[in-house]
Amino acid sequence: MNNRMISTLVVVGLVLLIANSSIFIVKEIERAVQLRFGELVRDDIPPGIHFKVPWMNQVRKFDARVLTLDAPPESFFTVQKKRLIVDAFAKWRISDVGAFYRATGGSEQLANDRLTNRVNDGLRNQFGTRTLHEVVSGERDQLMKNLTDELNTTVKTELGVEVVDVRVKRIDLPTEVSEQVYRRMRAEREKEARQLRSTGLEEAEKIRADADRQRTIIEANAYREAELLRGQGDAEATSLYAAAFNKDREFYTFMRSLNAYKASFANKGDILLVDPDTDFFRYLNSQEGK
Repeated sequence: MNNRMISTLVVVGLVLLIANSSIFIVKEIERAVQLRFGELVRDDIPPGIHFKVPWMNQVRKFDARVLTLDAPPESFFTVQKKRLIVDAFAKWRISDVGAFYRATGGSEQLANDRLTNRVNDGLRNQFGTRTLHEVVSGERDQLMKNLTDELNTTVKTELGVEVVDVRVKRIDLPTEVSEQVYRRMRAEREKEARQLRSTGLEEAEKIRADADRQRTIIEANAYREAELLRGQGDAEATSLYAAAFNKDREFYTFMRSLNAYKASFANKGDILLVDPDTDFFRYLNSQEGK
């Protein structure tokens, strides 16, 4: 390798080094500013390929996507002077990259810290004009919208960022208040349970009394029907007996004696002490019944 080739390689290396130092690329998801010896000379550089003066100009790039600010839980008071522990987060992005760089020096952490203070101040103001019910469920969406609009009136010019949305992840009562609320809720539930039990017992007594009444009515009706049927049967039997007696008195007497024998000797363990000359053995002694 001769001196001419070495010189050529050195020149090519210097050209590549200068070109590499002079060209920079801004992606679609980035925002960039250009500095000259630390002084801001060009802001909001659009995406694409750009040129700069090597060693004189510097380029700072920032994330242009929607970023998340997850603020630590803070304590706020409602209009009723009730203290709440609120855990919230915010979505934000850079809207004016020049103002963002001048306000924060390009530090995303510093932007988060300043935005956190403003979010907390806004939440404190919004919670301070509403009741517990309103901040928990009644006007929660409206509260977040008002807070977002209020923040954007200041942070766009002061920090160069836009707050896309603010949301509350969780609202808790302080530990000492939570215990009191829990005891009160438990007492209310126990009171409600006692009321339900007493109502249930009352309804059970009504149902039981109505069932007893219906049973008594059904038994009375059944007894009446039974007595009517029994009376009708007895009357019919008496009529049959009378007809049989009038038709053949001797045969009727004979059949009645057989039935009496059958009923008397149904149980083999029974013992009868009867005079043999009584009418009970009338047809046992003689087939004519004499």
